[in-house]
Amino acid sequence: MTGIPRWLRRLPGRIVVLAATLLLALLILRVWDTERGPPLAPWHLVVPEELRAEQIDSADWTGWLAAEAAAFATVRTKVTETLEPEDRFAANRYFADSPLHPARMVQDWNRSFVLEPEGEARGAVVLLHGLTDSPYSLRHVAARYRQLGWVAIGIRLPAHGTVPAALTGVTWEDWLAATRLALREARRRVGPDRPLHLVGFSTGAALALKHALDAVEDTALPRPDRLVLISPMIGITAFARFAGITALPALLPRFAKAAWLGIVPEFIPFKYNSFPVNGARQSHRLTMAVQDQMRRQAAAGRLAALPPILSFQSVVDFTVSTRAVITALYDQLPEQGSELVLFDINRNAKLGPLLTPATETALDRLLPSATRTWRAAVLTNAGPERAEVEERVTEAGTTHVQLRPTGLSWPREVYSLSHVALPFPITDGLYGLDPDPAEDFGVQLGAIAPRGERGVLSIASDALLRLSSNPFFPYLLTRIEEDIAADTARSTAGAVR
Repeated sequence: MTGIPRWLRRLPGRIVVLAATLLLALLILRVWDTERGPPLAPWHLVVPEELRAEQIDSADWTGWLAAEAAAFATVRTKVTETLEPEDRFAANRYFADSPLHPARMVQDWNRSFVLEPEGEARGAVVLLHGLTDSPYSLRHVAARYRQLGWVAIGIRLPAHGTVPAALTGVTWEDWLAATRLALREARRRVGPDRPLHLVGFSTGAALALKHALDAVEDTALPRPDRLVLISPMIGITAFARFAGITALPALLPRFAKAAWLGIVPEFIPFKYNSFPVNGARQSHRLTMAVQDQMRRQAAAGRLAALPPILSFQSVVDFTVSTRAVITALYDQLPEQGSELVLFDINRNAKLGPLLTPATETALDRLLPSATRTWRAAVLTNAGPERAEVEERVTEAGTTHVQLRPTGLSWPREVYSLSHVALPFPITDGLYGLDPDPAEDFGVQLGAIAPRGERGVLSIASDALLRLSSNPFFPYLLTRIEEDIAADTARSTAGAVR
């Protein structure tokens, strides 16, 4: 030690002191920032009691629905029926007389549902929604499965559909246990010989993949025959890794607002707007668990046992990492029938220099010409200055690109898809660009073009700018239908033999 300068020997201690000082300064800044925001409302404070992972694993579908009903009863008695006068306004979904109040609607899509086909079910599908969402987000996909003779089970993941405060204490293990419960119910309804699909959106897609990986290791788990992943959350921003630190001031009741990354008016009937720190933390924990398990099974040569995966992903996605979908999932797979569909940006949009250079070159960077173990399909403009969209397919093991018209076009005013848009047709009554007039959810968010004067709307206009429906939903549904038909035919042929 005598040969080491004194200043160098002191350096580690100084770094620790500097790091602690910076952390303290950041926490003080965090407290200052949150204290400037709006106050916490009842829906940020009331946490309904729900089943946890261990309880869910020992529950059946009937018990799950009973516990779910109890959670909604808590919201009714402790939130809706106790609102202060200042919280009783039309744009608050928790106000009983609001047109946005889910209990006023023909069906409350916040709750778990089962869609039964006419006659005997040909197969079963379990549908898993995303973080802050509800079963509403996959109702259109579920309806198509039912029309084709399958029973569709959309489970409400724990801490969703009720109040945002519920997300402050949940874990991703609770969500995964709910996934297992729904799959047990699906198998119970159709038996062991009918096909079983697992469809996930965003966080639900990560849960679907996690369950499929678990089923490779544990043959006692219900094994899906196919995965359909929509905007899959395979990787998210590095900020989520450290999100828990930002909530440290909330350990003191005086600074409870620090447990929230966003405190926003709740004007959407079937989705939370406010977002607690724990939501980001659980998202990161789940993605790390999925990526670690993918690497382990790839090293052990076990990924060939995964069912075929069909994924739909926008090239540009503010919520999840499109690159991670490719590098952490698809590039790990052996050739086993999986496919990735990428939706390109609208290269006909008259935006000129307003598009960032990184956006214009995103597709080439994500999908350079190469042979792959999986099928790649890209939906992009048929040519410069053309709104028509074509499908460009590269089969596994080749570099040859096949072109096929889709009969679809980019809407003039849309320059890209978004993370949240993919599972909704443009006719969706809540999120659609051209909403179905027969559906009444209190507001038509997707059809609002926020042009006007400042200070008129009761919500921030940027909440209405993000595209919330998919002009290419018919293509997405057709691709899913192809897999439904193939698995139904295979099951029928097996029964005949």
